[in-house]
Amino acid sequence: MKFNWGTGIVLAFVAFISFIMYFVIRMNTDNRTDHELVTKDYYKQELAYQKEIDAEKNAAELDEEISVHKSEDGLLITFPKNFNPKNVTGKVSLYRPSNRHLDFNFPISLSNTHLLIPDNRLVDGRWDIAIEWHYKGKTFLHKQKLTY
Repeated sequence: MKFNWGTGIVLAFVAFISFIMYFVIRMNTDNRTDHELVTKDYYKQELAYQKEIDAEKNAAELDEEISVHKSEDGLLITFPKNFNPKNVTGKVSLYRPSNRHLDFNFPISLSNTHLLIPDNRLVDGRWDIAIEWHYKGKTFLHKQKLTY
């Protein structure tokens, strides 16, 4: 068999296709590369989206906004001072886009206007935080993307 341009081009195409197929099969079968960018119950959450819009609007109309910042002990969430802490209920949801196994919910239980999420629960990187709280029959929602 004589090696000419035609044979070289065919071999190059076969090598390239084999190379691409190797990586496609490897990425589809490797569990370490399983990055889901949507939540598990995406469609259920989409149906309740108008309630989220109303809750975000209620939070935006407050005189004092909720604040979220990193402290030495963890993630510190400060609620408005004009709220009675004993009447505030709800949950804090932390969503990690790169690893769904790190997602968790934290119930809101206040004795003062601060809520601390311990440092040992959080891994460095990007987090999406959603704070949904109820006060005197009204629902409020604060969403924020942060890098811890």
